[in-house]
Amino acid sequence: MTLYSCCFILLVFAWNTAAYGPNQRAQKKGDIILGGLFPIHFGVAAKDQDLKSRPESVECIRYNFRGFRWLQAMIFAIEEINSSPTLLPNMTLGYRIFDTCNTVSKALEATLSFVAQNKIDSLNLDEFCNCSEHIPSTIAVVGATGSGISTAVANLLGLFYIPQVSYASSSRLLSNKNQFKSFLRTIPNDEHQATAMADIIEYFRWNWVGTIAADDDYGRPGIEKFREEAEERDICIDFSELISQYSDEEEIQQVVEVIQNSTARVIVVFSSGPDLEPLIKEIVRRNITGKIWLASEAWASSSLIAMPEFFRVIGSTIGFALKAGQIPGFREFLQKVHPKKSTNNGFAKEFWEETFNCYLPDGSKNSPASASFHKGHEESLGAGNGTAAFRPPCTGDENITSVETPYMDYTHLRISYNVYLAVYSIAHALQDIYTCTPGKGLFTNGSCADIKKVEAWQVLKHLRHLNFTNNMGEQVDFDEFGDLVGNYSIINWHLSPEDGSVVFEEVGHYNVYAKKGERLFINENKILWSGFSKEVPFSNCSRDCLPGTRKGIIEGEPTCCFECVDCPDGEYSDETDASACDKCPEDYWSNENHTSCIPKQIEFLSWTEPFGIALTLFAVLGIFLTSFVLGVFTKFRNTPIVKATNRELSYLLLFSLLCCFSSSLFFIGEPQDWTCRLRQPAFGISFVLCISCILVKTNRVLLVFEAKIPTSLHRKWWGLNLQFLLVFLCTFVQIVICVIWLYTAPPSSYRNHDLEDEIIFITCHEGSLMALGFLIGYTCLLAAICFFFAFKSRKLPENFNEAKFITFSMLIFFIVWISFIPAYASTYGKFVSAVEVIAILAASFGLLACIFFNKVYIILFKPSRNTIEEVRCSTAAHAFKVAARATLRRSNVSRKRSNSLGGSTGSTPSSSISSKSNHEDPFPLPASAERQRQQQRGCKQKVSFGSGTVTLSLSFEEPQKNAVANRTTKRRNSLEAQNSDDSLMRHRALLPLQ
Repeated sequence: MTLYSCCFILLVFAWNTAAYGPNQRAQKKGDIILGGLFPIHFGVAAKDQDLKSRPESVECIRYNFRGFRWLQAMIFAIEEINSSPTLLPNMTLGYRIFDTCNTVSKALEATLSFVAQNKIDSLNLDEFCNCSEHIPSTIAVVGATGSGISTAVANLLGLFYIPQVSYASSSRLLSNKNQFKSFLRTIPNDEHQATAMADIIEYFRWNWVGTIAADDDYGRPGIEKFREEAEERDICIDFSELISQYSDEEEIQQVVEVIQNSTARVIVVFSSGPDLEPLIKEIVRRNITGKIWLASEAWASSSLIAMPEFFRVIGSTIGFALKAGQIPGFREFLQKVHPKKSTNNGFAKEFWEETFNCYLPDGSKNSPASASFHKGHEESLGAGNGTAAFRPPCTGDENITSVETPYMDYTHLRISYNVYLAVYSIAHALQDIYTCTPGKGLFTNGSCADIKKVEAWQVLKHLRHLNFTNNMGEQVDFDEFGDLVGNYSIINWHLSPEDGSVVFEEVGHYNVYAKKGERLFINENKILWSGFSKEVPFSNCSRDCLPGTRKGIIEGEPTCCFECVDCPDGEYSDETDASACDKCPEDYWSNENHTSCIPKQIEFLSWTEPFGIALTLFAVLGIFLTSFVLGVFTKFRNTPIVKATNRELSYLLLFSLLCCFSSSLFFIGEPQDWTCRLRQPAFGISFVLCISCILVKTNRVLLVFEAKIPTSLHRKWWGLNLQFLLVFLCTFVQIVICVIWLYTAPPSSYRNHDLEDEIIFITCHEGSLMALGFLIGYTCLLAAICFFFAFKSRKLPENFNEAKFITFSMLIFFIVWISFIPAYASTYGKFVSAVEVIAILAASFGLLACIFFNKVYIILFKPSRNTIEEVRCSTAAHAFKVAARATLRRSNVSRKRSNSLGGSTGSTPSSSISSKSNHEDPFPLPASAERQRQQQRGCKQKVSFGSGTVTLSLSFEEPQKNAVANRTTKRRNSLEAQNSDDSLMRHRALLPLQ
């Protein structure tokens, strides 16, 4: 069975050897062999395998100069290690390098060669097989390039734990150690690159992008990670397409149509150069310009895409590039390449032919016919250098430095340095094995591996624990996922003014070690958009919303497509594209443009505003008029008019009116706690004091006039002290209400934000509306009682109680305060105070004018009426009016009684009052003489009734004062005896009060 297995493996190995002839590999013997996988070609020729004959290996086409440079970097590193006296001394590294042709099939063919050789060695078939050309096992593989290729290779190498160190495969899927056990890499994970792409889009405030990804294990995971990052940053994706270098023309056309019709100007591309090339060619053919291309590191510096003829379409490319490294001596090594000198490098021959567009005569593969075949493919794919149908023969003396190719572009060694670093990583792992001290090793019981019989899995173990310093002084160690964390350079494509070639200008960097928000740095001054513009292009679904507005969602559209909605009042936005408007603080309001908050306007009934000034002037006018009246009453205090109005109560009444006018001033100005607590009690107590004085004065006169027989008890009862006591008691009730109010719920100043949004009304919070209602209600109750007594006293002599005017003043009072209630309830802000001030002033002016202005007018302008005779005459006239009415009523009653008994019908009662029925004095005196006579002797009053007129004549001459008194007494006695009129006796009591 073992022999059969040997034969089978040898057959497989022989088939691989046939498939990879001398011109399709770079190989060198050594003690330890390293494998290499590099894309020397960009692809394979399409060939229909109809299986009518034995399938042949497909042919690789379109030479990749950069891939050959990467291969040279591996060879250079191995030769440098072999010549090092300190690294792996007395050990020689060999290599077996194959061309993957940028396809999975070719890469797996090469990988089978590595695995088959290792399997032969593990079977130990030397005693059965005569292997004179024995090649040691491949203990590690450097490669491959594309993530999709590395995924396939890693699955196969992982079965045998052969370490694979990739220099360009950045897919995040390869970090899964459960699936890819032996995979490591010297390039950062794409996860950081996708995050960096999203950060760049956010930096330039773009939110409307398209995505294109290669349909492989590199493009799909990379663009998926970008979508995750974009979603976190509210970046919307307009379209998402997959491409491949093997896509047919129809598929490419569809993708181009999507790009052309999209409004997104930024296109994020996760792809390799070969996969993207067909799409870019079609875009160039259609001349679709104005797009910004955000390139992943796999094509950001690709020689297939960065061509001058493509620049008008992709000149705005911003891409990521790996951090460049330095390889001393590598430039000279590249220049030494020559087909005749590079005997171990089977790819040097084809490189020479492609570089100088010639052919080397020996070998059927490079015959003119074969060269013509290659040339035809190159011209169809745009990779050729010549224009002739047949290449001329190469002389071998061509100068490699005279031709500009990507091979000699060693200014930014990125992938080449990663290859160099991958070789050195394996070498240092072998060095650790070589220098391992038994007992301190990584294997069981601290054992060490034998460097001469080292196996692949042992090298993998040491690679996972690797830690060394590279030639640039940086620490190299693989993390738990087999990755090296590195930084990115950000490049912008420029057109060289010297030769018109595309150059990669470094415009920033991305530091994955920095804190979030500080990782990205971009120098915008270095960026050229479309090759010449400095203005950042616009790539948003909607125009920016200016400060003062916010983004509003449009139904059925992505979140990045929005309409700009003005911030509502009281909210603001001070940034562009605000998602929401911020509310202003409580004491602030949004300005006219809603871009900031300004302090709210503070309003109260101010001393300085016209309304406040007007109310203040009216209040001062009221105080002045009241003071003037008080002064007049004080000066004329001994005149009959003043005496007849109860002088002391009039003084107190005027003082209370002064307090009423003054209390209105507490409602003007900025409310403070102390003014709020003072103004309502001051108003309430002042008005109660005022109305109490009017009530007591009116009620006193009414009771005296209605008393049947005024006695000394009446005079004592209605003495001055008792009057003041009643005023005090009425006022004390109001004081008690105010004290209870201030104790239980004291008013306070209040900043009201609710009435109008942009205004703060400083008002007084009354504490208890019930207490305010009691205060005003009690005042109105006293006013109602006062109104009742005043109405009842309307027929008394006006010298004693101006009942009609008091009645009118009380009507004004009620009208004012009844109107006050709905006005107070319907107004707000400073107008609440204004309404109450107006009510106070109106009521106060009504009381002052109705009660005092008539008397002041008589005192100042009609002094003839301010005499004792005028007062007494008025009183007597009122008394005799009452007596005459009583007499006539009694006469009418007697007449009706006599008629019922059959008595006489024309009896007239005797009286000292002369009665004249319907005729006048036959000898009247002239008017002037009559007035003079009345002034000298007294007064004459006529009392008219329905059936006649009664004339009353009274004389008050001073020389005959006592006689007049006696006659008056007799006349009173006569009236008492003849009429028995109690009413007259009630008015007698007033004569001594005068």
